[in-house]
Amino acid sequence: MTSMYQRFRQEMAAGGAVDEIENPQATRSGKITGLIIIGLLVYLGVRNPWTLVFVVGLLVSVFLHEVGHFSTARLTGMKATQFFMGFGPRVWSFTKGETEYGVRALPLGAFVRIIGMNNLDEVDAQDEPRAYRSKSYPRKLLVITAGSLMHMLIAFTLFFGVYAVSGREQNTGQSVVRGLDKLVGPAAKAGLAEGDQLISIGGVKVGDYDSVVAAIKLHKVGDTVTVAYSRNGLTKTTDVVLAAHPTYTTRPYLGIYADDWGWKKLSVPTAAVQSVSDMGQTFVDSVKGVATALNPVNSVKHLTHSSTDVSTRPTTVVGVSQVGGTIGESSGLKGILTLLASVNMFVGVFNMFPLLPFDGGHAAIATYERIRSRKGVKYKADIEKMVPVATAVVGLLVLLMVTGLYLDITQPLG
Repeated sequence: MTSMYQRFRQEMAAGGAVDEIENPQATRSGKITGLIIIGLLVYLGVRNPWTLVFVVGLLVSVFLHEVGHFSTARLTGMKATQFFMGFGPRVWSFTKGETEYGVRALPLGAFVRIIGMNNLDEVDAQDEPRAYRSKSYPRKLLVITAGSLMHMLIAFTLFFGVYAVSGREQNTGQSVVRGLDKLVGPAAKAGLAEGDQLISIGGVKVGDYDSVVAAIKLHKVGDTVTVAYSRNGLTKTTDVVLAAHPTYTTRPYLGIYADDWGWKKLSVPTAAVQSVSDMGQTFVDSVKGVATALNPVNSVKHLTHSSTDVSTRPTTVVGVSQVGGTIGESSGLKGILTLLASVNMFVGVFNMFPLLPFDGGHAAIATYERIRSRKGVKYKADIEKMVPVATAVVGLLVLLMVTGLYLDITQPLG
């Protein structure tokens, strides 16, 4: 336990892995673990290709997060010694210049190691001018927030790209048939099909789900109503004899599900404005979501089945990927990319939570040091005092991850 704590303390101080010298035995175990992970990804792709697409999108987002840290570190004159995808033992790596690039066994994130992240990180005297702690406050803040800023940039790019090319899912004002009761439903027997745009039912214009229901309820079981609809740009009509509802026998039944929720293409300027607007709303929702995600009470409620509110349920990449697979099956790539945009916004906000080991914790320390500094004298925070708090935060995250993984497996979201 002591050695684990010491290792955690060292990695907190270094801002990444501390085993800079390659361990052959660890590398072998890493390669075996890596092969297992690849096998699981292949299985995932066979079972639901859209889920795999979403997972790959997440991995690309994680990579770009670290590119943000790495590129700004280089730009501001800091020294980065490692850039790894994944954690745990090495699978493969190479060194170019002063940086080791590679892949580690567990695809749970990524990291860039920048020297001198705090007062405990030992740095050679000749490298001290290039240490994170030696740079000005604006440079430190740029580097440490670059990951979250990259998530915001990814989110805007995805939102804008989808809206400009494929459209935005929203109320269209046009009620479209999404499903039909093909066994006993009179609408299917009368020739209506999925994708038809409803114009009127019994002479009453319809435009959304509620208006469709209201128009049907104006009639009685056995009534013949004329349904006007558009198919492939042509307006058609058909007479339908309303049946009795399978459950509520006194209620007229058309056997149709229709709503006005669909994908509407936006102009380039409108797509840009709408992307910023949706990012703002997602940002607000993400701030609320962080508080919900970090509240262990929600985990207890879901484990004891005292809550069924999905919005308060802890989840992991497994659960989010299940949702991604479902959305992919119904909306295709545009649905996957829109979900990825929202996830990037949440991760960007979550990552700025002002406690270690989050980037927000490093930003808070840099800000505190700047406030405590006086002219000519830089204040240096003692990271040693913060390690116990960081340990508690990591413990909470592990608890939430285990709980979320259990719920994702036993009660799939997708």
